[in-house]
Amino acid sequence: MNHQPSTAGTTGHAPLPASLAGLLPVSVMLCMIALEYTQAHIFGGLAGAFSVLSVMVFAPRIQTSRLAFVAIGAGLTVWAAVTRPDWTEATLTALERGAMIVALFTALSAIRNAAMGSAGILACGRFLARQPPGLRYTALTIGGHLFGLILLYGSISLLGSLAAESTAKEADAELRRHRIRRMMVAIQRGFASTLCWSPLGFSMAITITIVPGASWSSVAIPCVISAVLMMATGWALDAIFKPRLATPPPPRLPETGRWLVQLRPLLVLLAVIISGVLALHLLTGVEVIGAVMSLVPAAAILWIAIQPRPRGTGRMSWTADRVMLFVTRDVPHYRGEIVLLFMAGFIGSLGSFLLLPLVQAQGLDFGALPPLLIIVSIIWIVPLTGQLGMNPILAVSLLVPLLPSPETMGIPPAALVAAITGGWALAGTTSPFTASVLIAATLGRVTPREAGIGWNGVYILVMGAILSLWVVALAMLL
Repeated sequence: MNHQPSTAGTTGHAPLPASLAGLLPVSVMLCMIALEYTQAHIFGGLAGAFSVLSVMVFAPRIQTSRLAFVAIGAGLTVWAAVTRPDWTEATLTALERGAMIVALFTALSAIRNAAMGSAGILACGRFLARQPPGLRYTALTIGGHLFGLILLYGSISLLGSLAAESTAKEADAELRRHRIRRMMVAIQRGFASTLCWSPLGFSMAITITIVPGASWSSVAIPCVISAVLMMATGWALDAIFKPRLATPPPPRLPETGRWLVQLRPLLVLLAVIISGVLALHLLTGVEVIGAVMSLVPAAAILWIAIQPRPRGTGRMSWTADRVMLFVTRDVPHYRGEIVLLFMAGFIGSLGSFLLLPLVQAQGLDFGALPPLLIIVSIIWIVPLTGQLGMNPILAVSLLVPLLPSPETMGIPPAALVAAITGGWALAGTTSPFTASVLIAATLGRVTPREAGIGWNGVYILVMGAILSLWVVALAMLL
C-alpha cells in the first residue's frame, strides 16, 4: 500500500465525534459483504454513501497532502458530469471500487488489532529476530512474508521494532548499522512478496477486479511462484553483497527454540484463515474478496475471545469491550489511510473512464502493441510511478483499464495479473512514499529514499528482469 501510517496514537479514548465516525467504515464493510453474497446493487450504493460520509467526517482531521486527493476526486466528478452523459453509472462504479478497498482495509485492520494483542504472535517475532547471522536473513524474509499475510505493512512495524530492539545493545556501530539494514531489507522483501499472490492483499483484490477473466484461484499458482522468486532472489543478493566487517562479530549462542513450536500460533492462524476463505469461496461461490471480508473479522473476534483476559472479567463482556474499542478508537485513528485508500480507488476508476476517450481521440491504440511488450512494461511502470508519488492502487486502477483485455491480446489472464502484482511488489520495496518503506526508514534511521532505492536498487533491477522473463514464459506456455 502506498500510504503513510497514521501518526495518531492507539491509547486513550478518542473524542466523541471521532468515536462515532468509526462506525462508518464498519458500515461500509458490512454493506460490501452483503453485496458480495446477494449481488443486490442497493448494498453497493449504501457502501458508496457510507464511504463518502467517512471521507467528509475524516477529511478535516487529515494531512493537507491527502486533502489534495479529495479535491482531485471532486474535480473528476464535476468533469465527468459536464462532459459525459453516462457519468452517473461510472461514478457509482468508482464509489463501489473505493468502498471495496475501505471494506477490505477495515476487515484486515480487525485481524491486525487482534494479532498485536497476542503474546504468541509477539513471541514468534522475537524468535525470528534472535536467529544467528547465518539464518537471520532467511528467517526474517519468511517471517516478513507470513506476518505480512495477516498484518500487511504492520508486519514491518512489528518485526522491524523487534529487530531494532535486538540490535540496540550492539556496541560496534558498524556492525549495528549493517545488521539493522540487512534485517529491515529481509523483512521488507518478505512482506513485498505477499503482494504477488495474497488473497488478503489490496494488490490481488484490485487486480482480479479490473482484469477481465481473472480469478484468484486461476492465478494463485503462477503468482505464488512470483513470490518465491522474489524471496529467493533477495536471499541470493544478500549472500552476494554481504558486507565485510573491519572487526569480526562476537560469537553468538545458538537459538535453541524449535521452529515449528515457536511459529505454531502464526501458522495455525494462517491455516485457519486461508482454508476458511477457500472453503467459503468453494461452498458459497462468493468471490475470494467477499470471503476475506466476511471471514477475517469473524476470525478476529474469535481470536480475541480466546486470548487471556483480566481476572474476574467475563469472556463475553471482554470480547464485546475489545470490539467496541476497535470500532470507536482504532478505526478513527486510521482516518488518513481510509481517506487515501478510498480516493485512490475512486480516482483510478473514474479517471480511467475519462481518460479512455482522450487516448482514443489521440489515435493511441495499445492493442497495436505486442502483448509481451505490454505485460513486461507493466512490471516496470508500476514501480516507476511509485517513485513519482503515485499510489499503486491509483496507478493500476488508472492504467490497466486502458489496456486491451487478455483475450484480445491472446494471452492468459494469469500473465497480466502476475505482471501487475509483480510490479506492485517492486513498488512496495522501493517507493519512498509507501508505508513499508517509510516504516523501514524510521526503524533503520535513514531517509525513505535510502530505505527504498538505496537498499533495494540492485534488487529491483535484478528482480524486474526475472519477473519480466517469468511473465513472458507464462504468456507463451499457459
